[in-house]
Amino acid sequence: MSQRRSHTPRPPRKYPWLRSAAERGAGAGPRSRTGAGTGAAGPPSADSGPAAVDGTPVADEQSVVDAAVYRDGRRVGTPDGLAATFRRLREEPGAMAWIGLHRPTEAELLSVAEEFDLHKLAIEDAMEAHQRPKLERYGETLFVVLRAARYLDAVEEVDFGELHVFVGPDFVITVRHGAAPDLSAVRARMESAPELLALGAEAVLYAILDAVVDGYAPVVAGVQNDIDEIETEVFRGDPAVSRRIYELSREMVEFQRATRPLVGMLRGLMAGFDKYGTDEELQRYLRDVADHVTHTSERVDGFRSALTDILAVNATLVTQQQNAEMRALAEAGFEQNEEVKKISAWAAILFAPTLVGTIYGMNFTHMPELHWVLGYPFALLLMAVVCVSLYVIFKRRDWL
Repeated sequence: MSQRRSHTPRPPRKYPWLRSAAERGAGAGPRSRTGAGTGAAGPPSADSGPAAVDGTPVADEQSVVDAAVYRDGRRVGTPDGLAATFRRLREEPGAMAWIGLHRPTEAELLSVAEEFDLHKLAIEDAMEAHQRPKLERYGETLFVVLRAARYLDAVEEVDFGELHVFVGPDFVITVRHGAAPDLSAVRARMESAPELLALGAEAVLYAILDAVVDGYAPVVAGVQNDIDEIETEVFRGDPAVSRRIYELSREMVEFQRATRPLVGMLRGLMAGFDKYGTDEELQRYLRDVADHVTHTSERVDGFRSALTDILAVNATLVTQQQNAEMRALAEAGFEQNEEVKKISAWAAILFAPTLVGTIYGMNFTHMPELHWVLGYPFALLLMAVVCVSLYVIFKRRDWL
């Protein structure tokens, strides 16, 4: 990327698919670089599709966060919109354009692709989003996909964003899908260091990489705090901790997918230092970013292992708690059975005199014992013998 891109107008429509996608519904023939159609055309209607400036399809440009032209590390222009940025870049030899887009429309991406000859596969990836982190080179243009992350303290969750970066000899295009990272801070930092920004588009790329990697630090700290809290909840027996472990484990899987590919990407960039003549200062800068990425990736791997261990410990504790509860229930049932046996034994003992008394209380005429002199002592003796016999039997069986 050490060679500068020529500012002479490019041949129109290098990729026919760009024109057909950006101008569908316009009802006009192919436009030239000056905007003139091949046939007569009236003023564009409200539903005629995106207008064209210098042959470049543009949209409403509501997603353009910031667009600036830099020369020698200093901002020399802040054009209003993509088309104006393209014109200003052509008018400034040796300048660099830095365009920031947030969830751009298809027409805006096609406009940028048409101007800077971006590869259609990279544009398709930027349109669809949901890409894995990667680095691809298309001629003099680098296409980088990054997954940024931020920690949300209010809900104790990790929010992931996606960032696509196109880096050419004299341009940097950032396409952001999500709230992270805050590229305005990166731009302000670079503008405050013009000697670094003067190194060109590579310096901007490495600054963006540094911002994304630095954004992982608060996430790592937040996750570490969550894991400490989870450990406390596990040994405290909180029943909701299993769900929290599962959700945090899923977030760590996403975090690992965001950080692990960066290690290989940065190694690839470092391997091309000599081939592409990367400035020595940028080489040191990139090595520092690579160290941070490696450290973060190792921490994330450690988090996944820790969560796996915590989940196993929690399962063991839950099983032990369930066993203790089952044992307590069994003991309670045993004690209840013992009490039932005692009650049943005493009920049987008390039932014997009741039975005898009930029989002799019927007062039938022909009951010899009613008129017997020893009838009453005999009934009492019979009650006593039955009660004592039952008591001895139940006592030997440990019911009493």
